[in-house]
Amino acid sequence: MQDWHYKLLADLVLASHLAVVCFVLVGLLLVFVGNALGWRWVNNLWFRLAHLLTILVVVAQAWMGLVCPLTTLEMWLRSLAGQSTYSGGFVAFWMQRLLYHDFPEWVFILIYTGFAGLVLASWWRYPPRFGAGRSAD
Repeated sequence: MQDWHYKLLADLVLASHLAVVCFVLVGLLLVFVGNALGWRWVNNLWFRLAHLLTILVVVAQAWMGLVCPLTTLEMWLRSLAGQSTYSGGFVAFWMQRLLYHDFPEWVFILIYTGFAGLVLASWWRYPPRFGAGRSAD
């Protein structure tokens, strides 16, 4: 494979990573806003389970001190492309600025754990429903 192939794959992994982050953040916002606006689909059991599982994986990785596999994969691909880590084109530059910060590890653990608490609270306040979002015929 040529270097640009690895760079492209690394950028795709970075974009996927950003999509996961957006799913976690926007997903919770949708649960609260959607319930306030009467959107039944936001309580769909499968959507809510996927959302809960995603944040629980993030929290578990943080508590165990593990690096996200998407980060590991991206950095490996960048090294195969001959790039130093966290450098790249315009899109990669800004996605990395959004995702990666230089804070102490405990800050991330606190943020992830607190966010997971909010997700769990949303389950109590707005319980998921199997088949939510289906229109009544």
